[in-house]
Amino acid sequence: MIESHLSDLVATLERFRPLLPIVEAAGAEIRRAVLAGHKLLTAGNGGSAADALHLAEELVGRFDRDRPSLPAIALCADPTLLTCIGNDYGFDRVFSRQVEGLGRPGDVLVVFTTSGKSPNILLALEAAKQRGLRTIAVLGKDGGPARGRADYEIIVPSQVTARIQEVHTFVLHSWLTLLEAGT
Repeated sequence: MIESHLSDLVATLERFRPLLPIVEAAGAEIRRAVLAGHKLLTAGNGGSAADALHLAEELVGRFDRDRPSLPAIALCADPTLLTCIGNDYGFDRVFSRQVEGLGRPGDVLVVFTTSGKSPNILLALEAAKQRGLRTIAVLGKDGGPARGRADYEIIVPSQVTARIQEVHTFVLHSWLTLLEAGT
């Protein structure tokens, strides 16, 4: 059973290989923004929220080596904010409302979603575009309704949520490696 999971992951990574130039270009966009003093906003639900948190905490803290702290905020991190917005505006607005308040032109929004169907992610992408943020969507399956809504989109070629999330982790670790090489 575990051997078949590994084989499926390796096959998914091989199908993903042609997307490496997009991963690198999106990473360069993040690097340009944060090194110019702009911030990175991240968002996701469930396991994708964990990816959003992971990326933001590694920028503010550190990944592989000591370097200056970089500006990043995970929009899924504050339960008081999420419940306030959810209660007053509905769960669909939990990320877009934060983008409206925190996002500035030059900032970057990275969203993680395995299906691309989450209304709160779609609205966050829309709010980011309206505010002049650059957008990156890290997706899975066929990209869902999020497909075509971001400046950069990385769609993991798999229908299996676990494989998609494993490749999402590879993507965010690749970005962190690129970032730390440039700081």
